[in-house]
Amino acid sequence: MKIFPAGSRPSEVGNAEYFTGTVRMDPLVSSPAPARLRGVSVTFEAGARTAWHTHPLGQTLIVTAGAGRAQKQGEPIQQLRPGDVVWFAPEEKHWHGAAPDCAMTHIALQEELDGKAVDWMEKVSDADYQG
Repeated sequence: MKIFPAGSRPSEVGNAEYFTGTVRMDPLVSSPAPARLRGVSVTFEAGARTAWHTHPLGQTLIVTAGAGRAQKQGEPIQQLRPGDVVWFAPEEKHWHGAAPDCAMTHIALQEELDGKAVDWMEKVSDADYQG
C-alpha cells in the first residue's frame, strides 16, 4: 500500500501544444507495472479545452465541478455538469473542456498501451468550439 497525501504532488500546467487556454492538472493515479491505469484531475478555466485526441484503450471522465463540453468527431457538442460520467471508446477522436463562461474540473482515467495513454492531434478551432 502507498498513500499519497493530498497536496503532496505538484500541479502541472497543461502543455500549450495540446490545450487551448488555462489548464491545471493534478496527478491522482500513476499505477506501476503491470498495472497501467493513469488518472488526473484536470481544471479548465472558462473557454479552455483539449486538442482533438484519442486513447488506445479508451477514457473515462468524471465531471466534479463547473460546466463543460465534450465532442466526439462527427457528432454534436455535449454539455457536461457535475456528476456526469463520459466514456470515450478506444481510438474515438474527441475533445473536452470548460464551457465558454464557466470553469470545469473532471477526473480523467485512461490506461496505457505499450507505454502510451493518448495520441494528440490538431487543436479545436474557436469556430468548432462554439459549435
